[in-house]
Amino acid sequence: MSDFEKSIPGSSVTHRTNNEKISETHYVYHDEESNKEKSTEVERALKARHISMLAIGGTIGTGLFISTGNTIAVAGPASSLMSYLFFTTIAYFVTQGLGEMATLIPVSGSFTQFVARWLSPALGAANGWNYWFSWGITFALELSVVGQVIEYWTFAVPLAAWILIFFVILTAFNFFPVKYYGEVEFWIAFMKVIAVAGWIIYAFIMVVGGGKGGPVGFRYWRNPGAFGPGIHSSNKTTGQFLGWLSSLISAAFTFQGCELVGLSCGEAKNPRKTVPSAIRKVLIRILLFYVLSIFFIGLLVPWDDPRLPYNGEADSTQNAASSPFVIAMLNSGTKILPDIFNAVILITIISAGNSNIYSGSRILYGLAQAGIAPKFFMITNRWGVPYYAVVCTSILGSLGYLAVSSSGLNAFNWLLNITALAGLIAWLFISLAHIRFMNILKSRNISRDSLPFKAKFMPYGSYYCAIVVFVLIFIQGYEAFYSITATSFFTSYVSLIIFVVCWLIFHIMYNGLNFSWDKLIVPIDQCDIDSGVREADDEVWEESVPTTLWEKFWAIIN
Repeated sequence: MSDFEKSIPGSSVTHRTNNEKISETHYVYHDEESNKEKSTEVERALKARHISMLAIGGTIGTGLFISTGNTIAVAGPASSLMSYLFFTTIAYFVTQGLGEMATLIPVSGSFTQFVARWLSPALGAANGWNYWFSWGITFALELSVVGQVIEYWTFAVPLAAWILIFFVILTAFNFFPVKYYGEVEFWIAFMKVIAVAGWIIYAFIMVVGGGKGGPVGFRYWRNPGAFGPGIHSSNKTTGQFLGWLSSLISAAFTFQGCELVGLSCGEAKNPRKTVPSAIRKVLIRILLFYVLSIFFIGLLVPWDDPRLPYNGEADSTQNAASSPFVIAMLNSGTKILPDIFNAVILITIISAGNSNIYSGSRILYGLAQAGIAPKFFMITNRWGVPYYAVVCTSILGSLGYLAVSSSGLNAFNWLLNITALAGLIAWLFISLAHIRFMNILKSRNISRDSLPFKAKFMPYGSYYCAIVVFVLIFIQGYEAFYSITATSFFTSYVSLIIFVVCWLIFHIMYNGLNFSWDKLIVPIDQCDIDSGVREADDEVWEESVPTTLWEKFWAIIN
């Protein structure tokens, strides 16, 4: 048993033989009061096609379908496109670095454990709890929107009732085996991918003349213009630059989730194969689905369209759930299709809420596994689901009731800012952990060429991400200082405040008031890059040869 595994109270490890069921390394939690052993084993049941589809489809949700409307209204089509291209580079390098680490050490919680091992337990705990918080808040954000999407058709049921209904349904679903989660999310993600691809084809047809108004082309780039109206400044150029900065936080929220492919490796049947395969396709998928979507939205929806929620139309049917995808169809004069696509958006948001609980619960499980969260979060039911972690994560969804107030759009923006900043902090520490990981390998004369997956353009990519994201973390809340109030400042920086407070608490817990360098950062010769590697190396991964046409199709796609 490794030192890392020994550090987990009440744990022991068993290894399966070649004929036993594939599973994660098994920890056993001893209940001292009842003297009973409780299972803390998660099940490796996510197949290659699950991981591959979740790598892109799992991140398509409120960010792409809803918040892009605010992005266009604030920044205009050209600045929005630049924001998305900018974040494409960051997402690419973040996932490359994470893929290199998570493929070598496929553990639940992935990078939350890596930060604790290679930077410091206090930073790992703070980052892990902050990242868990971000997914809990994202769950609240999805719940705040789902009822508003339904209000596209009817106001018969109060918004508060819809929030409660889906809160219960999604929480209950997460108690079922992960294989059901993987299968359901696979088909919904597949549907989302088909829907977005179909919309892009539709948008192209409308742009070249298939709509009621004839060829659209770059009409809206000329009038009202390629850049938004500008904000917070009487100088138009300065205002437009600030509008672009505002669009970055929306883009950050849209791209958040790209790192989930590394988070799910603890429950992948063969992470050494499926995770690298999914990572390699991240760039092309982002360009196809995110960048093309924002490009065509900018062609079909002018930034001054009154249906966009940021523009404040008085019509009560317009709210934070006004999707620019649907607005583009309405502008093009297409009938019936807006209702169909709104139904797709509804299913998408429900699916995203489901993914939020799954992600948050596995983060808690990983934190407990690393010894930086209460060990009862490791307890699983007979299907391998960490049910205490599921309940704790879903509770944050109750913040979705903020949308019931008269300022529903403000609540949406608050939740978006909170979770986007928390996501940026997580991306920063993925990059920092990868930089540290590469330095550890170098100090031990281990070539990165020997790794199961070698990230491209490194170490430059991780340094680039670390610097850029660090700057964004501090400047993203600049709007709060134009009309500073406690509310605006808190919602802009609460995730950063929570991180710093958590770090201080955990540092004092681990080291007292000793803030010497060797306590702030784990000395490089003491960093653990062995735990989890040997178990993965000894594992006999289950491989199934595709026999049917369907299986062969997914083998090619993956």
